[in-house]
Amino acid sequence: MIAAQGVSGLKVAVLGLGRSGLSAARALIAGGAEVLAWDDGEQARGAARDAGLALSDLGRLRDWSEIALCVVSPGIAHLYPKAHPVIAAALAAGVPVDNDIGVFFRSFSSRAWDNFQSLPKIIAVTGSNGKSTTSALIHHILTQVGWPSQLAGNIGRGVLDLDPATDGEVVVLELSSYQTELARSLTPDVGVFTNLSPDHLDRHGGEGGYFAAKRRLFAEGGPDRAVIGVDEPAGIFLAGQLSESANDDRVIRISSGQKLIGPGWQVYARKGFLSEMRKGRQIASMDLRDLPGLAGAHNHQNACAAYAACRAVGISPKAIAEALASFQGLAHRSQLIAEEGGLRFINDSKATNLASAANALAAFDKVRWICGGLQKDGGLEPLNAALRPVIKAYVIGREAAEFARQLSCPSAVCTTMQSAVAQAIEEAEPGETILLAPAAASFDQYDNFEQRGDDFIAEVQRLLAAQ
Repeated sequence: MIAAQGVSGLKVAVLGLGRSGLSAARALIAGGAEVLAWDDGEQARGAARDAGLALSDLGRLRDWSEIALCVVSPGIAHLYPKAHPVIAAALAAGVPVDNDIGVFFRSFSSRAWDNFQSLPKIIAVTGSNGKSTTSALIHHILTQVGWPSQLAGNIGRGVLDLDPATDGEVVVLELSSYQTELARSLTPDVGVFTNLSPDHLDRHGGEGGYFAAKRRLFAEGGPDRAVIGVDEPAGIFLAGQLSESANDDRVIRISSGQKLIGPGWQVYARKGFLSEMRKGRQIASMDLRDLPGLAGAHNHQNACAAYAACRAVGISPKAIAEALASFQGLAHRSQLIAEEGGLRFINDSKATNLASAANALAAFDKVRWICGGLQKDGGLEPLNAALRPVIKAYVIGREAAEFARQLSCPSAVCTTMQSAVAQAIEEAEPGETILLAPAAASFDQYDNFEQRGDDFIAEVQRLLAAQ
C-alpha cells in the first residue's frame, strides 16, 4: 500500500467505495487521516463495513468546515452532465476535490528514495483505444528485460494498492479520462497518448471536454517525455503544443500506417514493420507481422507506443524486440479463442466504441461479426465505412433490431449471444473469422465487457465441443 502523505490529522471525505474508493480510504487512514466514507449503493457500503471501514452519510453532512479534502471515485460525475450532490456541496464549501490518482502522485515518493541508485519512474498511458494493451505491453517489456515494474490504474490494481517503489522501479499506469480529468496532481516521467475518438461525451460535455480531460496528463503533468499518437487531428495538435521546435525530442510522435518524417524523434509502423527515426536517421527496425499478441494495424500502433515509452526510459531496441515476441495479448482484446475447421474465433469484447470496433474489423478478412449492446451517442453511421470485411453481422442486445437497422451490411437479429454464435458457426465457411467486436457497451445484458467476452468464449467452446 502507498500511504497517503500530507493528510495526518485531517478529516477527509471519501465518496464511492468501489475498488479505487476502498483503496483510497485505506491509504488515507494509513497516512493518519480521519476518513468519513460513503457510497450510495448498499452493496458497496456492506463491502466497506466488512472491510472494517466506518461509514458516514455524506449526503446529510451540513457543515463542511472541518473537511480538508473530498476524494471521489472516477465514475462519479463532478461537473457534467450534473455534479453529484455531495461533490456540489464540497465545492460550494471550498473543499478541494481530488481522486485516488491525485493522492497517489502526491504520495508516491518517500525518504527511502534517498538511498536508491536509480530513482523510480512512472509511465502513464491514456487515450481512447489501446491504452490497456499498451500499458500491459510496456509492463511486459520491462519485466522481460529484468526491470522491477508494477502495473496499476484502470488495469490491474488500484494505484494506492501498489507496493512502495524499489530501487529503479518503473510503475506503469493506465489512466482513463475519468481519472485524469480530476486528479489534482499528475506528474509522470513519461506520458503516452495513444489516440482519440468520441467516447464518454455526456460525462465530459462534448468532444472538447473529452480531449481536455486527456490533455491534462501532459499540460498539468509536464512529463519529461511525451509519446503522442498523431494519426488523428487531436494528437497532431497535442504534439505541436508540447514541442518547442520540430527537432524537440522530448516529444516522440508515433503512427500506424504513415511514414513520419522530420528532424525529431518518431516511431511508426507501415506494412507490418516498425521503424524508429531520430534526427532524420533510422535508428532501428523490426518485423511485427507474425507477433501473435499484436495482430492488426491498431495493435501495431500499440506496439509503437510501448516501444517509444520503453526507449524513453533507456531500453535498447534489441531488448524490446525480444520482449515483443513473447507478448500474448490481453483477454477480451483481439484474443484468439480457437481455430477449428478452418474457422478462427476472436474475442474483442473490449471494442465498446465505433473506433475500436472498426480497428478490430480491419485486422481480419471475411468476418462473421457479432456486435450490439447498449449504443453510445451518435449512432452507427460512421462505422459503415469499416464494414468491407464483414460477410454478415449477428446482432445481440435488447435493441438488436434498431442496431441492425443502422448497418449497411447483411445482418441477423439474434438478441442473445447463444443465438449469435450458433448462427455464425452454422453459416461460416473455412477461411472466415467469427469476431466479437460489439461497438457498444455491455450494460444492457452484462455487468461488464469481461462478462460478455466470457459468455462468447463459453458459447464457442460449448458448440465446438458438440460438433
